[in-house]
Amino acid sequence: MKSTLAPVAALLISVSILLTGQGLQGTLLPVRASLEQFPTLAIGAMGAAYFVGFTLGCMRGGELVRRVGHVRVFLAMGALASASPLVHALAVDPMAWGILRLLSGFCFAVLYVVIESWLNERSTNETRGIVFATYAMITMTVLALGQMLTLLYDPADFELFIVASVLVSLGAVPIALSTSPSPEQPHTASVDIPRLFKISPSGTLGCLVSGFANGAFWSLAPVFAVSISSGTALAAWFMTSAVIGGAITQWPIGLLSDKFSRRGTLIAVTATGCAIGLALGLFGPDMSFLMVNMLGAMWGALAFPLYTISVAHANDHAEPHEYVTVSSGLLLMYGIGATIGPFMASALMTYLGVGYLFVFAAITHGVFAIYAITRALKKEQSDVDTPISFGDALAATQTASQVYEEETLQEDET
Repeated sequence: MKSTLAPVAALLISVSILLTGQGLQGTLLPVRASLEQFPTLAIGAMGAAYFVGFTLGCMRGGELVRRVGHVRVFLAMGALASASPLVHALAVDPMAWGILRLLSGFCFAVLYVVIESWLNERSTNETRGIVFATYAMITMTVLALGQMLTLLYDPADFELFIVASVLVSLGAVPIALSTSPSPEQPHTASVDIPRLFKISPSGTLGCLVSGFANGAFWSLAPVFAVSISSGTALAAWFMTSAVIGGAITQWPIGLLSDKFSRRGTLIAVTATGCAIGLALGLFGPDMSFLMVNMLGAMWGALAFPLYTISVAHANDHAEPHEYVTVSSGLLLMYGIGATIGPFMASALMTYLGVGYLFVFAAITHGVFAIYAITRALKKEQSDVDTPISFGDALAATQTASQVYEEETLQEDET
């Protein structure tokens, strides 16, 4: 294990510091927006703006890395992402925050591209599963830690914005001082959505649904928590519970999908997620502190692995030479869903109540579960669902970085 992780140790340390700052921002900004009495629709628009920037970053990040290299892009995006929380504190205005969230989304998307393409470059087929499992666990853990940092100071003051900025800035130090060689500059990849639907409709729609539900959750769940409690403590605990739940179940659900039908796992996850979402949406506002957090953990345990399983399912049915198109297209589908989801959920919350955040998420999961069941019933006996390794699927999730390694290998072969 030590020899496997040693080549990426500096990068993983940078990731842990950087994403702690991101986790703090993710909870701090909606909480502060609620305290400033921003309209719920405006908070939802801010969340959508982040994912618009994220989508743009995923589409343009490869070109930036191709032009100037991994280290320079990492440092540049880290500097911009560090400045953003400070400007949030100086310009407390919904329009300004929307623009800043778009910038942050772009920066973090490009940072993810750099991080995961670097991990792919420094791992082999035999070690990639271990490397990305470690990366996934670090990501979920430090996001939870960052959310808990909101308890250090009053969100209405300036201090938490400073802490977020400092953490993002410090995240660049291990990379800047690392003596490990940087990866080769990658190439961009094309996106073919129609072909993606032809390869795997269920996998493609699963990524879209994950974007709908998770984009709305990250943008508006702190608003939900603040609205049903008398202070901000529940927001930190609720978000942390959800992230921990997702971290705990990533591998068990993935291994379940390896052993049994991938489609069956998708159905089970989304159907159960629908039930948990309805319980949170309809009864959460009247539940105790402990019960809300327990349901939050259960929600995260089911909602967060959906994207990973959808990616694995899509790759089960793709030809090897189509991996580039599949990976980039699935990420784009997630970004589209995560852009639209906060708008739709915030509208429901405004007119029907804060609990409709999770009613919205439950509806998206339920509709997808029905669709997947219908597909399963129509599936011909000859259409055997032969799963790929979940470790390989995990390596292709969250960003499009794996795209670049595969494309480079294809070019080398030709």
